[in-house]
Amino acid sequence: MPFPEYQRTESFAERMDKLDPLRRYREFFFIPERNGRPVIYLCGNSLGLQPRQVAEYIGVELDAWASLGVDGHFGGAHPWVYYRKRSKEALSVLVGADEDEVVAMNQLSTNLHLLLVSFYRPSSKKYRILTESGAFPSDQYILESQVKYHGFDPADAIIEMEPAAGRHTLKTEEILEAIDRHASELALVMMAGVQYYTGQRFDMEKIAQRAAYYRIPVGFDLAHAVGNVPLALHDWGVDFAAWCSYKYLNSGPGNVSGIFVHQKHGKAFDLPRFAGWWGHDESERFLMKKGFKPMGGADGWLLANDNVLGLAAHQASLDLFMEAGLENLTLKSEQLTGYLAFLLNQLNERNKPVIEVITPGNPRERGAQLSLFVHKGGKALFDRITNEGIVCDWRNPNVIRVAPVPFYNSFKDIYKFAHVLENALRAFD
Repeated sequence: MPFPEYQRTESFAERMDKLDPLRRYREFFFIPERNGRPVIYLCGNSLGLQPRQVAEYIGVELDAWASLGVDGHFGGAHPWVYYRKRSKEALSVLVGADEDEVVAMNQLSTNLHLLLVSFYRPSSKKYRILTESGAFPSDQYILESQVKYHGFDPADAIIEMEPAAGRHTLKTEEILEAIDRHASELALVMMAGVQYYTGQRFDMEKIAQRAAYYRIPVGFDLAHAVGNVPLALHDWGVDFAAWCSYKYLNSGPGNVSGIFVHQKHGKAFDLPRFAGWWGHDESERFLMKKGFKPMGGADGWLLANDNVLGLAAHQASLDLFMEAGLENLTLKSEQLTGYLAFLLNQLNERNKPVIEVITPGNPRERGAQLSLFVHKGGKALFDRITNEGIVCDWRNPNVIRVAPVPFYNSFKDIYKFAHVLENALRAFD
């Protein structure tokens, strides 16, 4: 499906949906209803919808538990003791890594703390962390607590890069210049892959290369990037990353996180880390001896045994990614988001400009999300479109986040959203 010349008509949206080779995947997900009608769900950046096959995948493990009991650890279709390995192929594709560099485990904040134990190793002169301003609160709290743990003052140790006056996003050159300027004192560069508020996609490759030039470890929180934008963490030389699975990965509320650790660190067994039974060499795990011997690769950061039911739900979505193909999903995502940007521009041309898209206009600098700074109506506008069956996301002070997901959103969804939004704005004239 080539990139189209967009049109502001319902018939155009319907025609695009008929041409969409991924249109059948919409039926693979439960679409919530309100007042007996399906909502227009544009909130996959907060919580992805449930794949219909989740119940089947979990059911297999519930049946194994019922029929095998403890023997399910080594028996059944998917022995639980190795269950995490089932997700490695898809995760490696999604983040651009080798299978030994990724593992599904824990939750995102827990994993970031575990990784910082290894990769934030401050000294009296090199102790500062470079990050973006306005990072997601959990990342702010993680960095604050880590620097405090090492005896430093967050106000001094954490350098937050802010956009220049009059702009909402950072330029790549500004980030690289900040690395250059603070290189002698930086112990870590850690930031989002896609910024949760603005929707800006950072140039992770250039950031990782510049940090590597100064031998500064670099890591990314990929909560809003994984399953959303193409990633090549191994080739980019990223040291570590972590993500959640409940947004674009559609794996269920609060479900399992995942980590990436580059191969260059995978057998650095003297690298400081917190240890747990499941990270111990699995060939010796059941000898139950003292002395932690980490597994090679990302698995060496495991602590506890697998959450099998959560991983089953996770796998139900990952298998859809493998079937649909990441390149196909990326192409449709760019088309859907491009259509949304087109319709918003048309809306502003017919009215006083009241919707300011603060997400970059270049498709290479964003993913599925557009963040709309509304200059009229505020939260009341958001409430009005919500009452009309739109599900998106409000962030103070005046931003509506809209995220078309290629698995289950259609071009007609985008057209209807823009139509509802324009009608709602008239109430505030």
